[in-house]
Amino acid sequence: MFGAALIVFRESLEAALIIGVMAAATRGVAWRGRWIVAGLLAGLVGSAVVASSMAAISNLASGVGQEIFNAGILTLAVCMLAWHNIWMAQHGREMAARARDTAQAIQQGSREGSVILLVVGLAVVREGSETVLFLYGLAASSTEGLHATLVGALAGVGAGALVGGLLYLGLLRIPLRWFFSVTAVLVLLLAASMASQVARNLVQADLIPSLGAPVWDSSAWLSQSSPMGTLLHGLVGYDAQPAGAQLLFYLLALLLIGGAMLWVGRRQPATDLLRR
Repeated sequence: MFGAALIVFRESLEAALIIGVMAAATRGVAWRGRWIVAGLLAGLVGSAVVASSMAAISNLASGVGQEIFNAGILTLAVCMLAWHNIWMAQHGREMAARARDTAQAIQQGSREGSVILLVVGLAVVREGSETVLFLYGLAASSTEGLHATLVGALAGVGAGALVGGLLYLGLLRIPLRWFFSVTAVLVLLLAASMASQVARNLVQADLIPSLGAPVWDSSAWLSQSSPMGTLLHGLVGYDAQPAGAQLLFYLLALLLIGGAMLWVGRRQPATDLLRR
């Protein structure tokens, strides 16, 4: 039971952190709660389909289908997070000031809603499908039985959801004048973390060179499988043994997305003046 709880906690924590950050970062978006719930449901259905098809997926592309599949999901998630941050750099001031045009705010919220649904759904698909496979293997090899495995899994999900909820509540306590800046940084770090994982999957599939693996090994100081290591991995992309390609993808994501945010943010005041 403890093994199932630990596995599910580690897998669900990353999804819970992403959902918590997205929920806080989209504060004020119309129908945000419905988009999050829709993303969760779509992700759960998708994770069941992916888990049931994982054997076929793994055998694709000369046995590296799973790595390519994971890289594809992560790349799409990075693009959605980048879109979210660039969108928020353009519309965050309007949302913070409670835009005067309610109809326009609702229209903008509906556009952002599809990003919320995709990011949440992709996070649940990736972590959920891996969790199903881990639990299946654990239940098949464990002497504790299916009931104990399921109880442990529920405890792990609850613990992961609790950490994600605490993060969300903590973000909501930030004063509004700093709120969007803080959440934008967190979403940017999430996107860079996922870009790093894209590189990791592509290196494992031998599609790109590792550029040095590992560049360093900090496992002795902070294991990636420890609670703090898992938390940092989910939030900022901590990796105890990163390849050079991972660091390159991480930095490129930071520079490209952060640069686009700054460019859009600087254009916005000029655009507002022209509208007046």
